[in-house]
Amino acid sequence: MSTLIDWDAIDTVLLDMDGTLLDLHYDNAFWFDHLPRTWGAQRGLDVHAAREHILAQAEQRRGTLDFYCMNHWSALLELDVATLNTELAHLIGLRPQVQEFLHWLGSCGKQRVLVTNSHRSGLDFKLAHTGLDRWLDSIVCAHDLAAPKEDPAFWPRLRALHGFDPARTLLVDDNAHVLRAARDYGIAHLLAVAQPDSRAQAQLLPDLPMLQCFSQVLPTT
Repeated sequence: MSTLIDWDAIDTVLLDMDGTLLDLHYDNAFWFDHLPRTWGAQRGLDVHAAREHILAQAEQRRGTLDFYCMNHWSALLELDVATLNTELAHLIGLRPQVQEFLHWLGSCGKQRVLVTNSHRSGLDFKLAHTGLDRWLDSIVCAHDLAAPKEDPAFWPRLRALHGFDPARTLLVDDNAHVLRAARDYGIAHLLAVAQPDSRAQAQLLPDLPMLQCFSQVLPTT
């Protein structure tokens, strides 16, 4: 039995992508360094000033689909964000034991559903780069449901699409706002990823069970 999860009580596993299955270092390097450096250089701004501007714009959009939408950011910054996003492809990587965990879930009949706020262009790029989709049963992009995972409207739309039983569903995510929205909807089993970015400090969320590594949720013999 896993030390964190009673797998006999789980039929469906909803899995975030960035920071959960994939190392968030790639996204942080892009949004906090590569994008502001490139955008700032085009406007005669140093990276610090450019970063402050972009972060201020991001804060205004936090919790909305625009926050995650590359088309929106491309229009706002007058820059092809989707193309720029591909320039750090070498930083994209699976978090430790992800392949083993997803393979095990499939071997015991659990439904493995990727549920991501990522814009479709970024999602497709990362899937092509990692082959992550080979270990999944279904993929849901929040943009297709017209609401981000933080929005209470997302969860009934997802259930209408997939018909999961909230009482027998596990969500693994690194975003506390998403996890709390899922909890409010009735998702019974939650795990918050402690260290989404392998090169950053771990986060502490006292109201949520924390996942340090996927070995914690694999059954022990």
